[in-house]
Amino acid sequence: MNKLFYIIAIILILEFLVETVLDYLNAKHYGDPIPEELTDVFEIAEYQKSQEYQKTNYKFGVYTSIFSFLLTIAFLFFGGFEWVDQTARSFSSNNIIIALIFFGIITLGSDLLTTPFSYYQTFTIEERFGFNKSTKKLFFIDKLKGWLMMVILGGGVITIAILFYQWAGPNFWLYVWGLMTIIIIFMNLFYSKLIVPLFNKQTPLENGNLKTQIEVYAKKVGFELHNIFVIDGSKRSTKANAYFSGFGKEKRVTLYDTLINDLEEEEIVAVLAHEVGHYKKKHIVYNLIASILVLGLTLFILSLFINNSAVATAIGVTQPSFHAALIGFGILYSPISEISSLIMNILSRKFEYEADDYAKNTFGAPPMISALKKLSKHSLSNLTPHAAYVFMHYSHPPLFRRIKNLMV
Repeated sequence: MNKLFYIIAIILILEFLVETVLDYLNAKHYGDPIPEELTDVFEIAEYQKSQEYQKTNYKFGVYTSIFSFLLTIAFLFFGGFEWVDQTARSFSSNNIIIALIFFGIITLGSDLLTTPFSYYQTFTIEERFGFNKSTKKLFFIDKLKGWLMMVILGGGVITIAILFYQWAGPNFWLYVWGLMTIIIIFMNLFYSKLIVPLFNKQTPLENGNLKTQIEVYAKKVGFELHNIFVIDGSKRSTKANAYFSGFGKEKRVTLYDTLINDLEEEEIVAVLAHEVGHYKKKHIVYNLIASILVLGLTLFILSLFINNSAVATAIGVTQPSFHAALIGFGILYSPISEISSLIMNILSRKFEYEADDYAKNTFGAPPMISALKKLSKHSLSNLTPHAAYVFMHYSHPPLFRRIKNLMV
């Protein structure tokens, strides 16, 4: 066991401890007084239900995180990666096939072991609090589709990355970065057309007063909008959402059918105004550029370590390889990844404030505030999160801060 092995173990332990402390601090705030701006979100019985939902998820999260942590540590200390590596090598001597089998066993095995937890989350916790609308059949069909996408997309990227590595050596990262940039842009443009239909049905928003109000607003702010779709999110959950995807001629707004059912028409237009704000403020482009730059930095640092046999053997394998080094690097890089995630979350929260401001200035604050309160109420969200937890994990500002901003 080289020094990097123990560094990896320390990183895994510290990450587990930090997350455990953050979750604990957040849970301690569940009983805090509700901010004045949010006293009308829940009635007493509803607030008690939201608190119970938060506490139930917290307790369940403790069990799942302990299981995942112990599984990873056991895999590391008891030669799990070596066993998977040797198993993969027993099937072929081709480096690409070995890598695909290696990652296939780890990814599929991990997913199978954690499936009972996600099953319990869906059909016990979410069911108990009235959110789940999925069926057991749909749950497992989604799993199979996810595995198929993993094989096609994940397997394809790994194969091409290894080919680039064999061909270009240390400069392979430039070619992988270029390939991944193309994939990221393509997915941003066509995700709603190609991926979403595999899991959900999307239909154009029907003619009527809501569509007319949306079109009037879009014309008012000079937003060319031809694609307004409704997604059947209700077949899995009662939770509501809306999102904006694509840019240029491929831009589209997607409204969950649950959103349409839960909100008044004026509130829906306010939510859409928020999404238009993201587009007008070029947040989608900025996020895209930031993601590509972070990816480039990650791949560049990977290229500096990939040829170091100690990185591969640090996870306990005896034969250094690209795929083993990738796993070792992934863990060693995680502290840097945490920092980049923090920066992205800070940026995201800033963008959310700006999108809220755009909705306030172009449509009005009251319908946006009432929409946010209703969405929070229907999802039983935490109204009093701990500041440290928000800083580390929230991509959106807490509800009371968003409402304070809208009321200014």
